[in-house]
Amino acid sequence: MRAQMLQDEQRTQLLCTLNARFEQHMSRHINIAWETVRIALEAQPEALWALHEMERTGGAPDVVCAHDAKDEIGFFDCSPESPIGRRNVCYDEAARQSRTHNAPIASAMGMAASMGIDLLTKEQYALLHSFVPIDHKTSSWLHTPEDIRARGGALFGDVRYGHAFVYHNGAQSYFAARGFRGARIVKLS
Repeated sequence: MRAQMLQDEQRTQLLCTLNARFEQHMSRHINIAWETVRIALEAQPEALWALHEMERTGGAPDVVCAHDAKDEIGFFDCSPESPIGRRNVCYDEAARQSRTHNAPIASAMGMAASMGIDLLTKEQYALLHSFVPIDHKTSSWLHTPEDIRARGGALFGDVRYGHAFVYHNGAQSYFAARGFRGARIVKLS
């Protein structure tokens, strides 16, 4: 899907929001300067669109890095709970279509693709948890390996007792408190 272009006012507003969040949470991205991030984003309008969609749906995207970034950085949804604009969805389109009654309006994989982002992997979810208190009341669908998905399952995570846990569920299930967290990888200039 081709990303839409942001209007100048939207772009300026988004960059201001991202800059403020970046400066407020420096521990998430040690040794990366905002100017480096801004230059990379301005050179990649499709990445800006994806971050706009993450922000619009309640994800509070921010740069999250485990170590010094060299060629790319990751923007992850850092909202305390699973983004509110992305809840009540099943895992993917095949799961959504398999429901004969009460099918959800969308799927996590479908929404993520339309936004230009990827679902977090279980490793990314654990990394995010090491920086941000997340999903104490909600849960988030995670990228699921094909062998699990082929058997009808899908992975999700939540945080309980101070630890990030990964579980499984039928891919067609959906709950008001389960959404998905995404990542957008941005190449540095």
